[in-house]
Amino acid sequence: MTIYADTHVLVWLFYGEIGRLGPAARQAIDGNEILASPAAVLEMELLHEIGRIHHSALTVVETLATDLGLRVCDLPFRTVVDYALKENWGRDPFDRLIVANAKAAEAPLVTKDARIRRHYSRVIW
Repeated sequence: MTIYADTHVLVWLFYGEIGRLGPAARQAIDGNEILASPAAVLEMELLHEIGRIHHSALTVVETLATDLGLRVCDLPFRTVVDYALKENWGRDPFDRLIVANAKAAEAPLVTKDARIRRHYSRVIW
C-alpha cells in the first residue's frame, strides 16, 4: 500500500523520533511505500528557513529516500489543487494541499493533526 506522510511525520522520521508516532502510524510506515506531497517538502523548507528545523527539505527528503524509500508525489499540481479547492475546513494552505494530495491519490495519510483527522477519513495514527 502507498501512504502519504504529513510534514511533522517526515520531520520526526528524519530526526529518529519514531516514538512520537502512534502505533498504527509506526506500523504503516514500516510496511508500506511512503510518499510526501510536494507541499510537505515546501513546508519543511519554510520551517528550515525560520529555524524550526535544522536541515533543509532537500536533505530530509534525500535522507528519507535512502533510508525508507520515500518518494515525492508526482501527481499534476492542477489535480491536487482541484481537490484542495474542496477542502474548506481550514486556512492552512499546506494542510489543504497535503490532504488533497492524499485524496487525489486515494491513499491514507499519516498525521497526528487533529483537524485533519476530523476531516479526512483515511488518516492513520
